[in-house]
Amino acid sequence: MRGWCGALAVAALTAAGSAGLAEAREAVAFDPSVQPGTIVVKTAERRLYLVTDYGSAIRYPVAVGRPGKQWAGWAAIEGKYVSPAWSPPDDVRRDNPRLPDVIPGGSKGNPMGTRAMVLNRGQYAIHGTNKPGSIGTFASYGCVRMHNADINDLYDRVDVGTRVLVMQ
Repeated sequence: MRGWCGALAVAALTAAGSAGLAEAREAVAFDPSVQPGTIVVKTAERRLYLVTDYGSAIRYPVAVGRPGKQWAGWAAIEGKYVSPAWSPPDDVRRDNPRLPDVIPGGSKGNPMGTRAMVLNRGQYAIHGTNKPGSIGTFASYGCVRMHNADINDLYDRVDVGTRVLVMQ
């Protein structure tokens, strides 16, 4: 299956992996008009919000698309995967033709980290990372990267079908 920051080579592998860096999430006040359960990504802030109640959310730091790779709009979580394998999509391969066809899940070279949630829009996902220093930057090809501890937390809080709003 081709898509979302690459292709999922193996649908779901074993639940494994370290928790990653220290948790960076925090509870914050949020726009009370947004329905609880919605994920909101604010690209300019490089933050992801999981709305937990009318007027409150959990805020996570993220890496977002670099200039020319950003997008905005509504999507939904289409699939959830533990320790996903990754195949570089065509635009990533053009920039780095030496990448292997597949990087196994759990491998240090796998950019998907410990969890991935595939979106139903384009080739995008919300996922962990093997480059925690990129969190807080404009670094991806349009995906939303999170610390592995944070993606593990978010993964456990949301279901397939969760609505995602990406805003500039």
